This record gives sequence, structure tokens and C-alpha cells, in this order.
Amino acid sequence: MRLLFSAKALRDYQNSPERVRQAADKQFSFLLKNLKHSSLRAQKYDETKDVWQARITRNWRFYFQIREDTYHIITIIRHPQ
Repeated sequence: MRLLFSAKALRDYQNSPERVRQAADKQFSFLLKNLKHSSLRAQKYDETKDVWQARITRNWRFYFQIREDTYHIITIIRHPQ
């Protein structure tokens, strides 16, 4: 598997706090190894659009799609409370 970031996801990543970027890097490495890694808490977010959600930190999430051998990272956002 590999990662591919949308332009929006790259902007989101670059504009997020340093601690979130560090945590995201760790979570992306877990994603590449095992979609079911417990700290990701990955789950289907929108079945019709085949969008998944996974955890970066308690307050940050990333959304992605799986196409063939690639995780397409769509966005990185602060999780609404």
C-alpha cells in the first residue's frame, strides 16, 4: 500500500500544528502497515462515497479512500466536539 495526498490534505497538513503533523506521520505509518491498527480507530465514514475516517489525535482526524493499492488522503481536520 502507499499514500497519496490531495492538494487539500497537503494544505491541511502544512497548516496544522507541529504536534499534529508529528502524530499524523506516526498514524500514516500505522495505516501503511495495518488498517486495523488500534490507535487509528479506522471506520467507514460514508458508505456511499467509500470514505473512511481515522484518528490522528483525540481532537484530529483524517479522511481517506482506498483505491487498489493506494490510500487517498482527502483531508485532515479538527474533530468537531
